[in-house]
Amino acid sequence: MRILSGIQPSGTMHIGNFLGAVKHWVDSQSPEAYYCVVDLHALTLEIEPSVLREQTADCVASLLAAGLDPEICTLFIQSHVPYHARLSWLLECVASYGELSRMTQFKEKAERQEGYRVGLLTYPVLMAADILLYNAQQVPVGDDQRQHLELTRNIAERFNNRYGEVFTIPEAIQPNAASRVMDLQEPTRKMSKSISSPLGSVYLLDEPSEIEKKIKKAVTDTENEVRFDWETKPGISNLLEIYSSFEGSSPEAIASRYTRYGDLKSDLALLVIESLAPIAERYRELRNDPVALEAVILRGDEKAAEIAGPVYRLASAAMGLI
Repeated sequence: MRILSGIQPSGTMHIGNFLGAVKHWVDSQSPEAYYCVVDLHALTLEIEPSVLREQTADCVASLLAAGLDPEICTLFIQSHVPYHARLSWLLECVASYGELSRMTQFKEKAERQEGYRVGLLTYPVLMAADILLYNAQQVPVGDDQRQHLELTRNIAERFNNRYGEVFTIPEAIQPNAASRVMDLQEPTRKMSKSISSPLGSVYLLDEPSEIEKKIKKAVTDTENEVRFDWETKPGISNLLEIYSSFEGSSPEAIASRYTRYGDLKSDLALLVIESLAPIAERYRELRNDPVALEAVILRGDEKAAEIAGPVYRLASAAMGLI
């Protein structure tokens, strides 16, 4: 089963990224799994070129440190495979302005910006190109990306109806637990690199003391009953989801072990520290050997291009390009 997923190089990875996506990538990696660092998507917002270069390398190193194995799966950088941008233009000529302007993420982000870039409107089409280039049958997505996956399916079906059967219609898959890790200070909002409070996100490279402080200061409620209940106890439920994703037991089973919030937080902090320590160590090893890291990237780029190139040529020929 061919799988494709991507992640933006937008700064140090937090446990929301890790538990909501990357951990599942690691668990499901195979020769049919393609994972990309989508650096072209990062250009929809203002970013210094030097920062983007650094964050892209950081992201690759973080993914490898988290457990992606280039001997098993294909890990590559989006912009290094030129077919992504080329197919995106073809698909922009199939998509409509109306369906793009109705995308929830576009409307929310456009409201927060003055003079937003055209790429903010059209990047779901680039996302569609990312997916369709690899004939992906399954695409791991969180709640916030489901609308974009539906757009991808619509564009692919429209293209196939107009120009012939070229693209595989992908299906969304979503992990059961911790698909949306919430902010530790505002547990009704998704953990985010850009809008979280300083204590709201735990990063993969945080020092143990910082991890412990953030978890122990996590917002809960005025009760002291450890119960998994998102509706009335979002703070505690978020901590239980995180615990569940690192340990493997159900949130309900974990809740049954505790009668005090403090004990739960202490044990969770220790679990997270122990789980992230080898990832941070491996990350530093990779970043201290840029030649080896570049070799991994080059190999992944070449493997991705071998799959994407023929699909792009089929699509371009179908539309009448010589």
